[in-house]
Amino acid sequence: MGQEINRILIAIDDSRFSKKAAKTGFSLAYKTQSLVALVYVVDSTKEQVNADLGITAKESETNLLNAARRTIEEYIKLYDGKQQVACFTPIGIPEEEILIISEEWRANLIVMGTHGRSAIGRILSGSKAEYVVRHATVPVLLTPPRML
Repeated sequence: MGQEINRILIAIDDSRFSKKAAKTGFSLAYKTQSLVALVYVVDSTKEQVNADLGITAKESETNLLNAARRTIEEYIKLYDGKQQVACFTPIGIPEEEILIISEEWRANLIVMGTHGRSAIGRILSGSKAEYVVRHATVPVLLTPPRML
């Protein structure tokens, strides 16, 4: 018999694909009465420093963290469960940080969206979801970009 699902980690960002994943994860958490956590990784490679405009690395990081927190607050409103939602906003490489948070929070399911890139697209740009699936120690539920 498989392991009971009772701690669901939902990886989100500000994409429409992530909103579908959040709705799926929240629905599953509600039905299984699981604890749920959202993780929005602030991608350290997206910091925009511009000395000419006076934007420092710290200011850029703060702006990205604030955007992440706003997105998390928006997504929490989608959840009508009785449990409180845990929230994580680590800074780093998204696919690596998702796995770290999964281990630290002791998730037993990760839910995340996919962008639906072709095989060539994944080869050229890489796939965060594919990386997580290959390296996770718990099941990963991927929501496709087009759900019926």
